[in-house]
Amino acid sequence: MAIRIIVLEPDEVLHQTAKEVKKITPNVQKLLNDMADTMYDAEGVGLAAPQVGILKRLIVVDAGDEHGLIKLINPEVVSQEGEQFGPEGCLSIPGINGDVRRAETVTVKGLDPEGTEVTITGTGLLARAFLHEIDHLNGVLFTDIAEKVYEYIPERLGKE
Repeated sequence: MAIRIIVLEPDEVLHQTAKEVKKITPNVQKLLNDMADTMYDAEGVGLAAPQVGILKRLIVVDAGDEHGLIKLINPEVVSQEGEQFGPEGCLSIPGINGDVRRAETVTVKGLDPEGTEVTITGTGLLARAFLHEIDHLNGVLFTDIAEKVYEYIPERLGKE
């Protein structure tokens, strides 16, 4: 288990486009595992490689649903349907949330850690997480597209 340091805004790496992974190596697989460990340690729903300072098209997502942990290499959105509007946060921008409009249902395709092409359809939180993490791969932060941005204080921290 390796916890990586999460890069924080305004680090320039968060605003750059990640590069396609041309070959799946043991280092790529280890990075995906480290990203998952880091995401869970930070109590997040998703993490993209640029958030740990690496400009590769890699994401991990776990929306707490039947899909469990999803690790994707070179993910891309195949289709989007419907609309959801609600609060979103980011491990790279602690203490800030924003109201973001996203598709309600999203289908993404990419490669799993073994190199097999997979297609996954998610709704609700999973759809939001896929879009949020793929945005990271393109240098886009939720604050760039939020209709409103505001300070967020977690309930557990606000109670005495």
